[in-house]
Amino acid sequence: MEDEKIVSLFWQRDEAAIRETSSKYGKLCHSIAFGVLRSKEDAEECVNDTYTRVWNSIPPDQPEHLDAYVSKVTRRIAIDRYRKNTADKRSASTVPIIDELSEALPDGADAALDKITIRDTVNRFVISLSPLNRIIFMRRYFYCASVREIASLLRMTETGVNMRLGRMRKKLKEALASSGVEV
Repeated sequence: MEDEKIVSLFWQRDEAAIRETSSKYGKLCHSIAFGVLRSKEDAEECVNDTYTRVWNSIPPDQPEHLDAYVSKVTRRIAIDRYRKNTADKRSASTVPIIDELSEALPDGADAALDKITIRDTVNRFVISLSPLNRIIFMRRYFYCASVREIASLLRMTETGVNMRLGRMRKKLKEALASSGVEV
């Protein structure tokens, strides 16, 4: 079913919208949630929470790209769950994807203007990447794929993927600094 029709079902408050969303984007949502949480059970709960949150947000939202909208909701829920799960028991031996970008991003942007500047700078940065680097960056930091999964998908070595990610984080930090964002 086309995304526009699914969104229309949400606006009509037809529960078929959830079934269609699950059918079309369930695997994607599960992949994102599992990439963050590394737990099948937690990922399944996040996916179910995604459908509830999407049901409650459409309307009033009218997403142009349902796949990106559902992915973003899933990622936010999974990150919140991750933070809740690890609040008291952070492991020093595990560097989660969420923290991997911390060297490039500021600790916390308080002002709305800083958040907008960061968002716009990151968007420009991603657009400026080569197609291969854009795929690597998005798979890692948006879809939370492991380095091994990315390397396998793109027929690269894990070392090659890690080197590219490191260079991209450095360039992102430079781009943010040149935009006036203190990192």
